[in-house]
Amino acid sequence: MVRSKDVRITIALECTSCTWKEAGGKSAGISRYTTRKNRRNTPTRLELQKYCLYCRKHTSHKEAKKK
Repeated sequence: MVRSKDVRITIALECTSCTWKEAGGKSAGISRYTTRKNRRNTPTRLELQKYCLYCRKHTSHKEAKKK
C-alpha cells in the first residue's frame, strides 16, 4: 500500500517548445518523459534539458501539471 504523503513522487516532463507549436498550428506530438523527484529537496517544478523526438534537438522539459 502506498502512503499518500510519500517523499518521492512520479512526475511527467513535457517539452516546452512542442506545447507552444501545438497552440499555433499543427503538431506532430508532445515529447513526454517520466521521472521521480524528492518532494522535500525539490518543492518547485522541475525543469531539465532532454532530447525531444519531435523537435529533433535537446530542449527544455518542464514538469507537467496534474490533471
